[in-house]
Amino acid sequence: MPQLMIVVGSVREGRIGLPIAEWVKRAAEADGRFDVDFADLAEIALPLMDEPHHPRLRKYTKQHTIDWSRRADEADAFVFAFPEYNHSYSTAIKNALDYLHEEWSGKPVGFVNWGGNSGGTRAQVSLRPVVSALGMVMTRGNIEINFPQKQLGDDGRFEPNEQQSSVLQLQFDELLRLHGALSPLR
Repeated sequence: MPQLMIVVGSVREGRIGLPIAEWVKRAAEADGRFDVDFADLAEIALPLMDEPHHPRLRKYTKQHTIDWSRRADEADAFVFAFPEYNHSYSTAIKNALDYLHEEWSGKPVGFVNWGGNSGGTRAQVSLRPVVSALGMVMTRGNIEINFPQKQLGDDGRFEPNEQQSSVLQLQFDELLRLHGALSPLR
């Protein structure tokens, strides 16, 4: 069974990103076609890039990088759940990506992003060339959530609407197809 890593790309206290990413995790587990690795960048707490060698060389010297490399290497596909900050994606996502190189290559990635009026569209547009440069293959269907605070239940859980749930299911389908096509090439 392919391993899907869900990367939580918001790290600040009180973040809405955690309930959104937990919804993605619940949906992936209910789907039943993935082993799920939930990678919360707030818990992983990577410092700003502190490796002395270019990530392409995979000569990691820090335990946090070795651990992050192992997790990313084991993943067959990714969903990045991230906010829009100032018309772009979060520093936590950029830092986590920059730590590694080959671990990302030839793997499919989907996006679940959020923001105000734009729903995080500008963040997604900013992140696309970065994941493409790392050799990742993006899904066509991605989730953009406008004003996600309106979808938090009394218990703090994110409550997706029907369209968001449908698009996420289509994203899972595409991640599996892409995994099947790309895995022989890796």
